[in-house]
Amino acid sequence: MKQFQNIIESAEQLDEIWGKPGKLASSKVIDHLDHHCINFLSLSPFALIGTSNSNGECDVSPRGDHPGFILILNEKQLVIPERPGNKRLDSIRNLLENHHASLLCLIPGLDESLRITGKASVIRDQDILEQMQARGKTPIAGIAIEVEECFIHCGKALKRSHLWDSDEWPAEELPKVNEILADHAKCKEFDAESVAAALEESYKRRLY
Repeated sequence: MKQFQNIIESAEQLDEIWGKPGKLASSKVIDHLDHHCINFLSLSPFALIGTSNSNGECDVSPRGDHPGFILILNEKQLVIPERPGNKRLDSIRNLLENHHASLLCLIPGLDESLRITGKASVIRDQDILEQMQARGKTPIAGIAIEVEECFIHCGKALKRSHLWDSDEWPAEELPKVNEILADHAKCKEFDAESVAAALEESYKRRLY
């Protein structure tokens, strides 16, 4: 494993290399969901949630559904529906040990994103979960976040990646996920063909 020789280890080094943030970047953070943030979330069909356990081991997991799938309870609280998945529950297990969570919310076609951080808990309040029904199914649970920080992240990364520009998407054949999973799992009962069938069945029958 390569040993890195030039590692940044202090905030002073950061300031020396990058300089101080400008006034707009320094002052854009708010501590609640105002009408702009609420409107943003009403149009967002996709978010990434970042969590970590008590040892600092991190996880980032996608969440997605129809635009506005994140339920806004008030200016300080939101809830993300927990739909059926693979039952690893990485984010939820982390939240049992460390209640801090971050969200990165995206709107297709918009380069800027919305970042939200706060304290999270896993809830099963039926009156709340029923408000997040989809295709007649009530989510198993919800991740409730008490908003502490909220701000717009600039669009440079998405502009550089051309994420929304289909003309710039990879022309090469995309990775065969079934083959990757089969090779990584190394289970005799799961070859690439059976993994592909399992994925197809899961996507068709167990999205909700």
